[in-house]
Amino acid sequence: MTMGRIIFYKDKNFQGPSYETSQDCPDMSSYLSRCNSCRVESGCFMVYERPNFMGHQMLVRRGEYPDNQRLMGMSQNDCIRSSRMIPMHRGSYRMKIYEKENFGGQNVELMDDCDSIHDRYRMSDCQSAQVMDGHWLMFEQPHFRGRMMYMRPGEYRSFRDMGMGVKDMRFMSMRRITDIMGKIVFFEDKNFQGRSYECSSDCPDLHSFFSRCNSIRVESGCWVLYERPNYAGYQYILTPGEYPDHQQWMGFNDSIRSCRSIKNVYGNSYKIRCYDRPDFAGHMAEWSEDCPSVHEAFKFREFHSAVVTDGAWAFYELPNYRGRQYFLERKEYHSFTDWGATSPVVGSFRRITEF
Repeated sequence: MTMGRIIFYKDKNFQGPSYETSQDCPDMSSYLSRCNSCRVESGCFMVYERPNFMGHQMLVRRGEYPDNQRLMGMSQNDCIRSSRMIPMHRGSYRMKIYEKENFGGQNVELMDDCDSIHDRYRMSDCQSAQVMDGHWLMFEQPHFRGRMMYMRPGEYRSFRDMGMGVKDMRFMSMRRITDIMGKIVFFEDKNFQGRSYECSSDCPDLHSFFSRCNSIRVESGCWVLYERPNYAGYQYILTPGEYPDHQQWMGFNDSIRSCRSIKNVYGNSYKIRCYDRPDFAGHMAEWSEDCPSVHEAFKFREFHSAVVTDGAWAFYELPNYRGRQYFLERKEYHSFTDWGATSPVVGSFRRITEF
């Protein structure tokens, strides 16, 4: 088992008295009167809003978190009161989820990430679970968004008893916690100079870590970067490598305000269906390889809807993978606006792989 190490600080920006631990901490007040920033030196932790691993919770991997309010997405100060170390699991992953409490209703067994229980299994809800192998994150919304909850091996008869502070908590997507994780380093200046920030997880708002971004080093994993906070604005898809200036990732400016780690890039299966009318109508083309020219392959230039059934994909505004980029994960896109575009024109598209 890989040990982790996390340091909590009394004040923001890693100031004031600190407390370092490699174990679970059920009550931070035993060591610090308040906690407003933290640094993860190694490993993976869940941090909690209240003592005894209760309340709102957030996964933190190796990196710096200078403001816990921003990390937790909360308005009050001192919003971390307990933490739990997550051991890295290297074996199989297995979990059974149930539609109703006490293991009732429809059930399905998972051994891999599930981005939407409704889309994949036609389950309308998930109210109890049994974790047999591995460590998992449960998400309130599809596609690994919204509030999350950490689940280690055991039985969970009712999520209402999990101390989340939400009366009718429900979960719609699940992800394994693995040591296959990405790492990306942002630099304020060109050629990897100036202030830098290292990131290993999704971040909806990066502006507190750097004011501009002119070079990037992707050490592992695949990432989609966004011009604006909360995954909005221009999108840029990066695979491992060095990008010494923002033109190298076809950036329109030096603004990077949010980022997401791209999952589903480690398998061998890729499949996408594209339609020339909204809501999956009109001509359909199914594809499993890169396509440098949509017009030459399909004789039309517009995609009004799409369904990604396997893998992760990138659409490009122009042929030969140029122009504005759009990230598509495994889901249904009823309109081109669903993948963030303002026009249905697609010049090329390709699979997103780490290699």
